[in-house]
Amino acid sequence: QVQLVESGGGLVQPGGSLRLSCAASRNIFSRYDMGWYRQAPGKQRELVARLTSGGSTNYADSVKGRFTISRDNAKNTVYLQMNSLKPEDTAVYYCNADPLRELPDRYLELWGQGTLVTVSS
Repeated sequence: QVQLVESGGGLVQPGGSLRLSCAASRNIFSRYDMGWYRQAPGKQRELVARLTSGGSTNYADSVKGRFTISRDNAKNTVYLQMNSLKPEDTAVYYCNADPLRELPDRYLELWGQGTLVTVSS
């Protein structure tokens, strides 16, 4: 079973930057679209950024121009670079791998354990 392990969260001041990492235990990028989601207490989990198997990206309007999703195929790792952080970015961030629709049902959606980002002075 493929494992996703997130890291890089922590406490940062408003206006600061963090880079989150999502390491996959195997090479999966050819078969999965990757994404970052976040969830704050009492809030619905929301999509922050997506990077498809083919390399296309899309972002939530709230983070456009500030966040960048990327991947390193050699390291089996997806990143979320977060700049100009705001208090409203505070949330638990989750890495997601979504299997391509043409794959058999045995290819399951995957989630990391979550990493907490706190933006506060």
